[in-house]
Amino acid sequence: MRCPACGSPDTQVTDTRLFDDGLEIRRRRRCLACERRFKTLEKIELSLPSVVKKDGSRCDFDSAKLRASMVLALRKRPVAFDIVEQAVRSIEEQLAASGEREVTSQFLGELVMKGLRRLDKVAYVRFASVYRSFEDVSEFQALLAEVGPRSRRAFAEATSASMVRAQRTAGNVKGTAAPKAKAKAKKASQPDTSKRIRRVQ
Repeated sequence: MRCPACGSPDTQVTDTRLFDDGLEIRRRRRCLACERRFKTLEKIELSLPSVVKKDGSRCDFDSAKLRASMVLALRKRPVAFDIVEQAVRSIEEQLAASGEREVTSQFLGELVMKGLRRLDKVAYVRFASVYRSFEDVSEFQALLAEVGPRSRRAFAEATSASMVRAQRTAGNVKGTAAPKAKAKAKKASQPDTSKRIRRVQ
C-alpha cells in the first residue's frame, strides 16, 4: 500500500480490526519514509445483478439509492443508522445469493419492503403506500390491517405529528408576514406631510 502523502511503498500496519461481523477489515498504517499515518478499509465486493425497470430499461444496482430510500421511509423513526446499514447489506447478500444476472425492480422493491417490515412497521407502510401506488382507499386500509392495530396507531401518530409540524411552520411564516403587512398598511394610511411643509415654506 503506497503512502497517500509521499507515494512511498514502504508502509507498515500498526493496527488491524474487524468490523461488521468480519466482513470489513480496517487497518492503521504508518509510512516509514515520511511518518504519515493513514487508515485503509478492506471489504467484500459482492457481484450484484443489474436491475430491470418497469419500462424495460436496465441499470446497475446502486446501494446508495437503496440506502437513501430506506432512510427516507425511516425518517423520524427510532431506528439506528447501523441497523439500516445491516438491512442494506442483507438485501445485497440476498441479491448476490440469487445467482441472477438481472432482477426486476419489483423483486428489489419486495426485498426492501420485507426488510422495512422487520425494522419498523410505520416505515413499511410509508414505503409500501408509495411503492405500490395505491389507487383505492380500500387498498391502503388492507395494508394497515396487515400490520396490526398497534402499528396503525403508530402510523396515525406519526402522520398527525407531521401535520402539526407543517401547521406550525405555516403559522410561523404567516405570523412573521402579518406584522409586515400591518406596518405597510399603517404607513399607507398616514398622510404625507412633506408637501404641506414645502407649501408653508
